Amino acid sequence: MTQLEFAKMGVITEEMIIAAKHENISPELLREKITSGRAVLPKNKNHNFKNIRAIGEGLKTKVNINIGTSQGYTDLNEELKKLEIAEKYGADSIMDLSTWGDLSYIRNEIIKNSNIMVGTVPVYDAATKAIQQKKRVIDFEAEDFIQMVKDHAEDGVDFMTIHAGITRTTIEKLRNSKRITKIVSRGGSIIVGWMIKNHKENPFYEFYDEILKICKEYDITISLGDGMRPGSLHDATDDLQFEELLRLGELVKMARNAGVQVMVEGPGHMPIDEIEANVILQKKICDGAPFYVLGPITTDIAPGYDHITSAIGGAIAAAKGADFLCAVTPAEHLRLPTIEDIKEGVISTKIAAHSADIAKNRKNMDIDNEMSKARKQFDWKKQFELALDQEKAKKFYTARKGKESNMCSMCGPLCAMRITEEYLEKSEILLIE
Repeated sequence: MTQLEFAKMGVITEEMIIAAKHENISPELLREKITSGRAVLPKNKNHNFKNIRAIGEGLKTKVNINIGTSQGYTDLNEELKKLEIAEKYGADSIMDLSTWGDLSYIRNEIIKNSNIMVGTVPVYDAATKAIQQKKRVIDFEAEDFIQMVKDHAEDGVDFMTIHAGITRTTIEKLRNSKRITKIVSRGGSIIVGWMIKNHKENPFYEFYDEILKICKEYDITISLGDGMRPGSLHDATDDLQFEELLRLGELVKMARNAGVQVMVEGPGHMPIDEIEANVILQKKICDGAPFYVLGPITTDIAPGYDHITSAIGGAIAAAKGADFLCAVTPAEHLRLPTIEDIKEGVISTKIAAHSADIAKNRKNMDIDNEMSKARKQFDWKKQFELALDQEKAKKFYTARKGKESNMCSMCGPLCAMRITEEYLEKSEILLIE
């Protein structure tokens, strides 16, 4: 049985207890959220890992980071190091988006070494296999779509991106679209290319029921991919995006009825003032299904800094109701990310997620209050312990250390808190005496 089926029966599973403890809520409340479909608990029956997390309404905003090989750079050891860094800095999940090498072996090694959720995009396997056989990226059969889903399920993948919302109608709209960047989703582009070449419907859409049976067997959470997500500000919030979203809303209902947990992926590039409306519409159309957003990236002119542009958009999206942020690294649009890029992407997205969580619930600000107290007391050790990046905070402080323990080299004797302590607070004590 799946977590959704257990929840509907009133059964609290061990996984629910672990996830609820992380949220500081009762397991019963989490069970109710899973029953309604407004929260999911991705956990493949074949993947044993420690940091089990739930994603959804009223829960802490979760963070994913993408890792994986490419034809230009294939090094499994480096990808495993990226996984280690992602876990160290607080990622709740990783997605293995490998597109070169022995994909099955790479995937199994990542899952085996992961203490957090693992997601994948099965269609990449079919496309990569075609390229490795010196065929075109779209030269594979409809049956390969289903087989890849089954392979990933058996390997222990906890959630899968399935681009089932693209249909023949989408292609006709795309032909007449005024978009600058027609399709930026790799999975979406592969499926559209396959459909055009074969003059057939999207197999993920046509055989969706069969995919649901596989996902139910292994308790895999479907992440309905947004193949038509905007890849530039110009293309945001257009008819292609919303036509797919309406179809995803139907697919959400079908998944829930089949006992399969489901979440929905959201837009990539978007002006700040359109983010809130997009989140509200997704939640409305998809009946409160957890919303998984890539960014959104809020400007197109910051290559090398897209971890910042996406953190801006992610903070706004999550504060308005998005549940799951996919981290973007400084390498976005430029190269396969390095280990350092992964670290920067995770931390910047954790900042966005935590900032949004404070807007959702002021109880999430407790750690910030602890940091403020440590600063007031010039307790540097405590400040480093509370920091998202302890090593960097300590490195910055010691590199240009102040002459005295109760100051840093920025303000020195002009430190506002030091002056306040010496004059205002001490004078109050004297006045009382």
